[in-house]
Amino acid sequence: MPANQGERARRRLSTEERREQLLSVGARLFSESPYDDVWIEQVAEIAGVSRGLLYHYFPTKRDFFAAVVERESERMLRMTAAVPGVPVREQLAAGLDTYLGYVQAHAHGFRAFHRADAAGDQAVRRVYQRALAAQEQQILAALAADPEFGPVFESAPQVRLAVRGWLAFTTAVCLEWLRDGGLTRDQVRDLCARALLGVLA
Repeated sequence: MPANQGERARRRLSTEERREQLLSVGARLFSESPYDDVWIEQVAEIAGVSRGLLYHYFPTKRDFFAAVVERESERMLRMTAAVPGVPVREQLAAGLDTYLGYVQAHAHGFRAFHRADAAGDQAVRRVYQRALAAQEQQILAALAADPEFGPVFESAPQVRLAVRGWLAFTTAVCLEWLRDGGLTRDQVRDLCARALLGVLA
């Protein structure tokens, strides 16, 4: 092996790169197995680090799983952020297409994120619930600012409930889509878009 390749192979990962590596491994393991069946030793072994180093980044398994959930939540929020001034109808298809691209590209992280609600650890479930609330608020803010949908906020509690139900519907559709892939991405996008517009109507 040429010397420069060997140097690159031995290059130490930066703190941020190492953290990202560990979270990627965790997302895969938590997406494939229930929370209680994932062992922190597995993560360290796959990542090629000592348990001590992993615990340096994440003091407990709960902290580690919570970080996996937060990472996926932040990624989803960034990718689906509303564009100010653009009508919701125009943004919906494009936003869903971006979201579904994320679901395909980061299937492990998406599954791991939504497994958090089934985790027995209440602290982890609270992280998940906060993440869902942030998604819900992002959608509600976009609707409230839209000339077409803003007036429906006279029935704000019903709208909030409708958006919450739509998020649950979209999650269920995406998880099933990842399982069997029976629909194309365009079909899933159109199905989810029609569902939101229908419930708001």
